[in-house]
Amino acid sequence: MNLMLVSVTKRTREIGIRMAIGARPREILLQFLVEAVMICLADAAVGIVIAAAGAAAITAAAEFDVKVGLSAVIVACGFATAVGVFFGFYPARRASRLLPVDYLRHE
Repeated sequence: MNLMLVSVTKRTREIGIRMAIGARPREILLQFLVEAVMICLADAAVGIVIAAAGAAAITAAAEFDVKVGLSAVIVACGFATAVGVFFGFYPARRASRLLPVDYLRHE
């Protein structure tokens, strides 16, 4: 959520210009929600790679076999998407609610 709040704050001028030329609040909301979900899915992919490497290391070092199953990957991606939507909604809603004049006035 902090990452998305910083993104909204740093991109105030862009948001203001988009809204001034006709972007609807719903489009701004959707843009930031999609960004939040994509960031979380990228993080999930990195986590899956780290988990697979850890499982391979444990398998090589120990006497038992450790594998990362498809169901674990699907659960991780689903959870990451849910986290992205949940924590991206507030910053996205905040970005879509202000008036274009407020954004353009911000430095």
